Amino acid sequence: AAARAMASFAATQAVPLAPSALRRARSAGKPRVARAVRAMAAPKTGEPVVDGYTTMFPAPPVPRRAGVIMHPTSLPGSYGIGDLGAEAYAFVDWLAEAKMQIWQVLPLVPPGRPIPGVREDYWSPYSGRDAHCGNTLMISLPELVKDGLLESNELPHPYNMRGDVDFNAVAEKNEPVIAKAANNLLALPDEHDLKAAFLAWRSRPEIEVWLKEAALFDAICKTPELLGKDWWDWPTELRTRDAAALDAKRASSTASIDEFCATQFLFDKQWLAIKKYANEKGVALVGDMPIYVGGHSADVWANQSLFLLNGECKPSAVAGVPPDAFSEDGQLWGNPLYDWPAHEVEGYRWWAGRLGRALELHDEVRIDHFRAFAAYYSVPADAKTAKTGSWMVGPGESFFKGIAKALGGAPIVAEDLGVITTDVVALREAIDAPGMVVLQFAWGDDERSPHLLHNHYENSFCYPGTHDNETSQGWYENQDEKTKLKLANYAGISDAEGAAWGFIRMGMSSVSKACVFTMQDVMGLGNEARMNTPGVADGNWAWRIGAPGVFASATGEAKRLAALAERYQRVASTGPQAPKKAEAAAEPAAAAPAPAAPAAEAAAPEEKKKFLGIF
Repeated sequence: AAARAMASFAATQAVPLAPSALRRARSAGKPRVARAVRAMAAPKTGEPVVDGYTTMFPAPPVPRRAGVIMHPTSLPGSYGIGDLGAEAYAFVDWLAEAKMQIWQVLPLVPPGRPIPGVREDYWSPYSGRDAHCGNTLMISLPELVKDGLLESNELPHPYNMRGDVDFNAVAEKNEPVIAKAANNLLALPDEHDLKAAFLAWRSRPEIEVWLKEAALFDAICKTPELLGKDWWDWPTELRTRDAAALDAKRASSTASIDEFCATQFLFDKQWLAIKKYANEKGVALVGDMPIYVGGHSADVWANQSLFLLNGECKPSAVAGVPPDAFSEDGQLWGNPLYDWPAHEVEGYRWWAGRLGRALELHDEVRIDHFRAFAAYYSVPADAKTAKTGSWMVGPGESFFKGIAKALGGAPIVAEDLGVITTDVVALREAIDAPGMVVLQFAWGDDERSPHLLHNHYENSFCYPGTHDNETSQGWYENQDEKTKLKLANYAGISDAEGAAWGFIRMGMSSVSKACVFTMQDVMGLGNEARMNTPGVADGNWAWRIGAPGVFASATGEAKRLAALAERYQRVASTGPQAPKKAEAAAEPAAAAPAPAAPAAEAAAPEEKKKFLGIF
């Protein structure tokens, strides 16, 4: 419902989609043949062609875009972490100046949080405790002052304004202040504009369905005797969701539940204001959705029938990937697997709600580990490694048909990296979702690698590297001389240009309809700025770009990006970022009266020009 109510920015900027058969032909690199030509080609061999034949041309290429990936926690901020305040708006302005049409973020969910001496966790946005909630550590404290929920003297003294995020310190210093603002919101009279907005938001059916469960889950987790315990180790009445026990817990936890809901509202309010501002500047927000959710989460606890759990409510099978050249044991992720037949029976209601929420917060969504919709790797829950897993058939195209009934066309990007079999490619093409190509993956011995620039396809997003990779400069410095020579010969990568900008140039030149660069690459940084190192538990997710005001000093990078976007036709032709000279030229043309000339004489030269132009 949320997705239907909110018009997607991406949809307003896109040209009408070509027929599905034509789109799939594009993805496969086949010649573009307009369906209209085939449908109207009734005359037989040797007979005159149909009227209007010389105006029947292939569908135009889809609009080309470029953008930057940077998580909000990496923004500047005066209180230890990037937040949703002034610097987020400054970044949007910088993106618009750079002619970037995409801001891609990591999952906005509350990150996995450690409990000292009880639970190890490492603040990863990919191990969040709820798939619908927002990360309230990103709430801007100065914005709360603007809303009248805090006095300026109630804010902590500015700290860690340029260093990496210390999440534990941010939680310790900022959360009590945010909680005070939330309780001040709750204390407002119901007729106050802000309080009324909160009450209306909280009562929306598409919000209430997940918020009440997330708030209760949080309240139970905070119970001293249950601190750090997984929900399947809770007392039986809470684990099995006995109605009377849950009602009693809600009644005894009203203050905690109300504070949780108010805090989530403040996150939503600030983030959606940024989204609106970005859209007005011609920037679309691309989100990131891990396909699986955490086991110890409100999602699994409140929807146990939709997951593969045993009689004790523990996962009976978990997610992972099999052994490969990089890991002889494979990867054991530990997320509970979906009971896909159960999801199908309910018409994919839970998934439609999850995607609807994501599309309220973003304009488009990248689904991580897309390949699991075709086939997923299942590992027994008691296994010590992923070696004993097996491949299982996923829901396939029926899943996307199911959610389409609730959401319509959901604009998703398929993360189709790793070992990709033909069924994954067929599924992605069947739903017309763009896939991904990563330039750092292109330089091995496989000359047919889909990541090589000349093997890219139009319906894709091109990245030099992602948040899981080294920075491009750091990656380049770690390559042998053979690879560096190959890069020089193939792509003209040189020390003078710098590897990061060489990769940005390659991405811009790709046939991929979108290319996205990490902010670390835009700034030409090395591996000291790496966001995440898979397989390494600690020290990730903390990178920040610099102190407040950094974007004002990055105009050179913005101009450089804008020039490349112009060179490779990745500048918007309509909307807020359209070149002013084009708009100015269009106005006189629209206002000027058409010259009086016979229609046949006036049209003939132009028709001839178009016709000859196809040869």
